[in-house]
Amino acid sequence: MSREAAIERTTAETSIRLRLDLDGSGVYDIATGIGFFDHMLSHIARHGRFDLTIAATGDLHVDDHHTVEDVGICLGKAIADALAEKRGIERFGTAFVTMDEALARTVIDLSGRNYFVFLAGFSRDSINGFSLELVNEFFRAVAAEGKMNLHIALLYGANAHHQVEAIFKSFGRALRAAVEKTGGDEIPSTKGVL
Repeated sequence: MSREAAIERTTAETSIRLRLDLDGSGVYDIATGIGFFDHMLSHIARHGRFDLTIAATGDLHVDDHHTVEDVGICLGKAIADALAEKRGIERFGTAFVTMDEALARTVIDLSGRNYFVFLAGFSRDSINGFSLELVNEFFRAVAAEGKMNLHIALLYGANAHHQVEAIFKSFGRALRAAVEKTGGDEIPSTKGVL
């Protein structure tokens, strides 16, 4: 069974087309108009081994917020749609990822309930004009629309680029572990539904 999803979302602020294949090989084509954000999204695809295509336009003359949050909404929705009933998945995923001096941890439960914890203090406020407070906003949107418990912690680090990159890579790897097929067809919950 295919675990793919395609999302199109258009508002007065953004227009986004996103395709996700959870059983891909890490191929990506990402263009949001925000270079640093594109670079971080590519790490989710590559290190999660997801095929990911994103074409987004937004009101970047205002700021990056609407585009970043709406891409998070679309990615979360795509994850939920691709998993459908979540039969035969591992459900939980954890990953620690280092990027030189920085270390990040992501823990995911594809529980069907969204809850988000983000513990990160970055060494500066922005990178190439990209406000690092948007990292929190992006993952909050992913957790809400993906209906997942998502706990992200930046454990330490000094270089802001390394700090953010470790977070995005750890999310990709934790999600890969959570969506891994167990070989069965059961829903991994005593409730019988997720």
